[in-house]
Amino acid sequence: MTTAFNFEEYFQTKFEEKLFNDDEEPDNHMTAATRLLEKKREMSELEHALSAQKEEFESKMRELSHRREELDKKELNLRSSLIKFDQFLIENDVKKRRAMKKANMEGQMKEQSMEVIREKMKEKEKLQSFLTKQRKRLAKEKVYRSYLEAVVEGSTEFNELRDILRKYETLSINLEELFMKSNAMSDELDAMKHGYMTMISKNNEETMRFTNDIADLTWRKENASSTAQKWESLWTHIQNTAARNVLLLGRIKMATENVYIQIYRQRGITPKEILGIDEQLKKIKTYIIDLTDIIQESEKQEEINKANMGVFERLVK
Repeated sequence: MTTAFNFEEYFQTKFEEKLFNDDEEPDNHMTAATRLLEKKREMSELEHALSAQKEEFESKMRELSHRREELDKKELNLRSSLIKFDQFLIENDVKKRRAMKKANMEGQMKEQSMEVIREKMKEKEKLQSFLTKQRKRLAKEKVYRSYLEAVVEGSTEFNELRDILRKYETLSINLEELFMKSNAMSDELDAMKHGYMTMISKNNEETMRFTNDIADLTWRKENASSTAQKWESLWTHIQNTAARNVLLLGRIKMATENVYIQIYRQRGITPKEILGIDEQLKKIKTYIIDLTDIIQESEKQEEINKANMGVFERLVK
């Protein structure tokens, strides 16, 4: 919305500024009454001008409002026209699509019809070609018919042409049966050959497998023999080592027992019973520890005595 300019306030402000400025200027040749009348006259002129400007402004505002309403109406009419035009374009587009779809369908139907016509024309050409070939074949086979009729006339076995045809059909059937029997026998012979070759192949495979088994068993036997010899040598070595160890153990036991007895003898005690080797070793260990402690204690005491003797000698001196 357009903001209206306040002409009344504008002119009032300008008038006051001019009035105050005029009061400040010195005017010696005019009386106070004359100046007041002059100010009133100017005030009246300004009010008259202000009224004129106000009326003119209001007139322009009314005119602008009227133009605004006309523009709004025109805008509404234009929008309505645009909407109608859009609807027209949409309807026209829909009609165009329908027409194109119908034309495409008609074109497809026409193409299908033409395809059917082309297929029929090809079939017609094939039938005409087949008919032409059959006519040519019939013309060629007339010679055979004439020949068969001549055979019937000169033969006592056949009275009619049908008899020859029946004989031919019978012979053809017999020939076909013979071919079938021959094919069946050939198939059976092929099957027998295949079975024979399969059996030979299986026998060869079994022979090869047995040969491989024999070679494997022979290798395993040799390996077992070698392993047995190694174990026999190891057993002999173990027996010899065990004998040496038993002898060494006996010697260790005798030495341990002798040490055990010597310890008791040094103490002046006779052992009541001979203990086991473990107990003897424990007693010997205890004796060695005690003997070590005694030796260390005596060494310490000897060092103390030497120190005391040194002190005593220094005192004597």
